Amino acid sequence: LDPFYNYCVNEINLKVIGLMVIPPNDNNSAKYFKSLNELNKSLALENMSMGMSADFAEAIEHGSTFIRVGSSIFGSRS
Repeated sequence: LDPFYNYCVNEINLKVIGLMVIPPNDNNSAKYFKSLNELNKSLALENMSMGMSADFAEAIEHGSTFIRVGSSIFGSRS
C-alpha cells in the first residue's frame, strides 16, 4: 500500500483523505475493519469508508467515518 499511496500523493498530487473497504460476505467483517483501521492510522489519514447496511454498527466500532446504508433506506436491489 505504501508505494501506491506515495505515488498518488507525490506523483499525481491526489489528496487522499482515507481508505475504503468492502469486505467479503463471510460474516467476519471485523477482521477487515480492524486491518483497514491499522492501515489508515499508519498513513495518518483521517477518514475510513467501511460498513454497509448489514455491518455498519461494527464498522463504526472500528472507526469508520463513512458508512453505506442504501439497502436499509431504499430496499435491496432486484
